[in-house]
Amino acid sequence: MIFLERLSLMLNAHRALHKIQALVSWLSLTLALLLITLGAQAQQQPAIFPSKLVRIIVPYAPGGITDRLARLVGQKLSLAWGQQVLVENRPGAATLLGTQFVIKAAPDGHTLLWGGIANTVAPALFKDLPYDPVKDLAWVTNIIKVPLLLATHPSLPVNNAQQLIVLAKRQPQLLVFATSGVGTSGHLAGELLNTMANIRILHIPYKGAAQAIIDTLSGQVPIYFGAIASPIQHVKTGRLRAIAVTSLKRLIATPEIPTLDEQGLRGFETATWYGVAAPPATPKEVVQKINADIVRITRLPEVRAGLEGEGAEFVGDSPDQVTAFVVGEIAKWAKVVKQAGVKPE
Repeated sequence: MIFLERLSLMLNAHRALHKIQALVSWLSLTLALLLITLGAQAQQQPAIFPSKLVRIIVPYAPGGITDRLARLVGQKLSLAWGQQVLVENRPGAATLLGTQFVIKAAPDGHTLLWGGIANTVAPALFKDLPYDPVKDLAWVTNIIKVPLLLATHPSLPVNNAQQLIVLAKRQPQLLVFATSGVGTSGHLAGELLNTMANIRILHIPYKGAAQAIIDTLSGQVPIYFGAIASPIQHVKTGRLRAIAVTSLKRLIATPEIPTLDEQGLRGFETATWYGVAAPPATPKEVVQKINADIVRITRLPEVRAGLEGEGAEFVGDSPDQVTAFVVGEIAKWAKVVKQAGVKPE
């Protein structure tokens, strides 16, 4: 009897040990599966942004509204994010150097491009352009548009766009217009005017707006097409005559100057514009965060102060909207460049 009782106890202990071992195995497997699941979820969740210094690459030389706005937005982002935001100028090769630098950067939102109209004109100007402005950039937002001014020397016998068009048709290829250079927004606006009005005013490129304005003020060149900030002071003193602005609506800063659209060239709209883009494959959550923070910042009164006085129009659209805008700009300028036969310098 004693032997049988001991044997029974041993069997029960063995069964209990087996159950404990099975339970331990099940717990180990469950824990392993849980760790795998948590690891996968961690990989799917984006890292906290920003987690380090953020660089905004401006593919232009320092100075002007471009640089001022980039640095102003950068300062506000630094305060909002608690991380340093460094604005870095990388000019050269018609913005190619700065753009390529961003495209090749890590797609984590810590390197951003201060892009703009040059990125949408480049595909038409350069056949061997090594990037696609739509596929190779994740556009975040279009921040600002700066419409252009069409102005003339007072000696030119025109007071509005229709009179200018009539004179151009009466004197084909005798009128000329000055801009800050080949392929600039002023040059393209002039060629768009030629296309839409079916006229031919010849382009005279300068190396910068300053000399172009000086020669227009002297009457050496009768027409100027370019950013409104510099020539508007001469319009106010009567040394230049404002013919039109290139926005669809009159500007808050110069409500007395009509648009080309309202003067018969329906749909005429062009502007120098600046927006932000990230490297391709940047997570959508990061793009959305950058978008939301920049849009909020550009609505601050201290950011808008002064810039609106230069004719600037703040946009602050969504990633989808700015991408659609970029697609439309590429198509528009491809047509203008082809018809006008514009060649890069």
